[in-house]
Amino acid sequence: MKALTYTDCLKLEKDYPKPKISDNEVLIKTLMVGICNTDYEITQGYMGYKGVLGHEFVGIVEEAGRNVSKNLIGKRVVGEINCACNNCSYCAKSLQRHCPNRSTLGIFKKDGCFSEYFTLPKENVIEISKNIDDITAVFTEPLAAAYEIIEQIHIKPDSKVAIVGDGKLGLCISLVFSALNIDFTHIGKHSQKLEISKNLGAKIKLLEELNEKDKKAYDVVVEATGSTGGFELSAALVKPRGNLVLKSTIAAKEGLNLASIVVDEITITGSRCGQFKPILRLLENKKINVKPLVSGIYTIDDYKSAFEKNASKESLKVLIKF
Repeated sequence: MKALTYTDCLKLEKDYPKPKISDNEVLIKTLMVGICNTDYEITQGYMGYKGVLGHEFVGIVEEAGRNVSKNLIGKRVVGEINCACNNCSYCAKSLQRHCPNRSTLGIFKKDGCFSEYFTLPKENVIEISKNIDDITAVFTEPLAAAYEIIEQIHIKPDSKVAIVGDGKLGLCISLVFSALNIDFTHIGKHSQKLEISKNLGAKIKLLEELNEKDKKAYDVVVEATGSTGGFELSAALVKPRGNLVLKSTIAAKEGLNLASIVVDEITITGSRCGQFKPILRLLENKKINVKPLVSGIYTIDDYKSAFEKNASKESLKVLIKF
């Protein structure tokens, strides 16, 4: 089968072994996948991962293991990416996403979905409605990560909220916040990208428009830049005893200035993966339109162009179809 792998370089293999399922897994035939910044970071050495890339997908169940209902066969599905052991203290507390024995689709110890076929445990797979098209379905994972913020902190109706960062992640958070009628300001560098949030009813501000009045002005600030400067700006915008939500990983080569966090008693919340079902309800009811975020759709054979497009600063989400 065709599979896009990374060892020392990104390579499309045309005779990669088709995976075999265990008793508790399903075999999924890939329909469409999305390129995530994590996929690019892996090609730069992130996590030391070697294997098939990809974790954002929509596909069709083609085979079911011995312990899996055959009713799943033929169903169109998405799937949560963390594969837990379901046999530890974390899993017993429904913290499978933090299972110390987990593997992660296309990121850690498990081949991903940039291939014609891949496997997932049955508990990770969720059937999706016919009302959700393939392009929209691919966004389930990043939108669920955005929705995780709502599960972690309480945003009051009168809270003053800001999102910092106008890339794919920041805009997915914007889509979710808008669908939930949260009043927020989206802050970023690119007016064209911020226009997507403006069209959703959000207030927008370019970085160059920020002034002294913006400092310590927000109850909740969501950092989605992935940069040291973005973190420090986000921290400067939070009110004393406010909430700073970190949605991006920051590999700082130099120390971060955390003095204001202590002085202003700011609560920092790390936020990663989220549950799929709340997002799927919003998508099924047409509360979120992801189409403005799609910058291009390519075939797997044209993966080089797809990754080049993804690397462009003007690009948002790039999709690959099978």
